[in-house]
Amino acid sequence: MTNQHQSESIGTRRARSEDIAVVGLSCRLPGAENPEAFWDLLSTGTSAITPVPADRLKPATADEAASEGTGPGLRHGGFLERVDTFDARFFGIAPREARVMDPQQRLVLELAWEALENAGIVPATLRGSRTAVFVGTLRDDYAALLYQHGARAVTQHTMTGVNRGVIANRVSYHLGLRGPSLTVDSAQSSSLVAVHLACESLRADESDAAIVAGVNLNILAEAAVAGERFGGLSPDGTTYTFDARANGFVRGEGGGAVVLKPLSRALADGDDVLGVIHASAVNNDGSTPGLTVPGQETQERVLREAYERGGLAPDAVQ
Repeated sequence: MTNQHQSESIGTRRARSEDIAVVGLSCRLPGAENPEAFWDLLSTGTSAITPVPADRLKPATADEAASEGTGPGLRHGGFLERVDTFDARFFGIAPREARVMDPQQRLVLELAWEALENAGIVPATLRGSRTAVFVGTLRDDYAALLYQHGARAVTQHTMTGVNRGVIANRVSYHLGLRGPSLTVDSAQSSSLVAVHLACESLRADESDAAIVAGVNLNILAEAAVAGERFGGLSPDGTTYTFDARANGFVRGEGGGAVVLKPLSRALADGDDVLGVIHASAVNNDGSTPGLTVPGQETQERVLREAYERGGLAPDAVQ
């Protein structure tokens, strides 16, 4: 190997191991309209779980409402106050098109803008840049709800309005970003996998910065019924995470976004560094006793791989 090739190899390894800085963030969560409110929620131990609002999770027919809407796991959840409001003019979208857009698209547009504001980045300065957008999401509730109304509900804007892949593309289009732009669905890990992919894109010099978001809205009653009949919902409306009392999860909704840069670039740009991602790793449990049963060996392996990539001992991680 020549000295030049050795130098390139060392540079490549360094790029792949470079830390990634979080320079901006935003969120819209039950009981918390922004990161400051969310921190208050966490620090005070306040629960944002409430009874299901009267205008949410209504089955398609009255018969279904009578027979399916009574399960204990369907009585509680984490809900945003409003998912039907949107400043379409601000984002240059016609009112007729905005009405047919999945609220998840609208929410991610708002979160991306707020995260850039939090980072002190003027969105117009990113136009034409290699800024990537990765969005993690797993549901098409709005599309299913719309199609329940038949062909009369379909318009010229429906194809893009309810396409999950367009959630990320909306952001790239509005801001004029030319980096990778994709929606990630790996079920419950979607937003974390989106962060992983964004970090890899930055380390590979495929993009200079990245906006990463996760979004989920619970607006389809049938999806709630599916969770109830699967047996995964907590009957008392409490998620006891890592606790012997655990009896299921509670469905929540909302979204969050972060702006990422390579740490060296963030420091050179004078950004406020809110956090640092040393490493991440992704794998799959493979064949286990059941499709949704975790695999202990493979989950240990992905953690060890992340520790090794980040040069960290497991006991150094909280």
